[in-house]
Amino acid sequence: MPNVAVYDIAHNQVGDIDLNEDVFGVEVNGPLLHQAVVMQLASQRLGTHSTKTRAMVRGGGKKPWKQKGTGHARSGSRRSPVWVGGGITFGPHPRSYAFSMPKKQRRLAIKCALSDKVQSGDFLVLDAIDFDAPKTKNVVKMLKDFGVDSKALIITAEAKENVEKSARNIQGVKAINTTGLNVIDILHHDKLFITKDAIARIEEVLA
Repeated sequence: MPNVAVYDIAHNQVGDIDLNEDVFGVEVNGPLLHQAVVMQLASQRLGTHSTKTRAMVRGGGKKPWKQKGTGHARSGSRRSPVWVGGGITFGPHPRSYAFSMPKKQRRLAIKCALSDKVQSGDFLVLDAIDFDAPKTKNVVKMLKDFGVDSKALIITAEAKENVEKSARNIQGVKAINTTGLNVIDILHHDKLFITKDAIARIEEVLA
């Protein structure tokens, strides 16, 4: 069972915590993580690209010239795909790129991402985090106290507006709650700050 230290926001150790091995100690499955990332990115694609077929292009009602005797190849419409200004053959049309994974696989992917952070030592547990007002300098000071100068993800159990607003003006830093926990955010950020109550919430759902 993984055991990690618990800190306050000033980087003073205030205890430790045992993590559920079924959530934070699973074997990392690379192909599964890749599939989860592709699924999430695919669902974000707009898919609004569109082209007109020959049926959608204006005009083309009259046959350009008679069928025989002109020396030209036969043609029935000026909107033919072989004509300039004609329709597009097999062009893209609005569509959704989204696909789904089984719920067990989606949950296992999140477990793998969290376990990877624990195993690499980039998993930092906070006793609690909250601010009286949304001020960027609060998060800047916390990162400085922890010696973190890279991309960081802050995870809380519930939405904390002051924390989220304090973090959003810092490049590479993001604050979310457990409801929005996802594989891309976990893997994209180098350091993961998570509160004790967020850990309890995650273990309650995923264990």
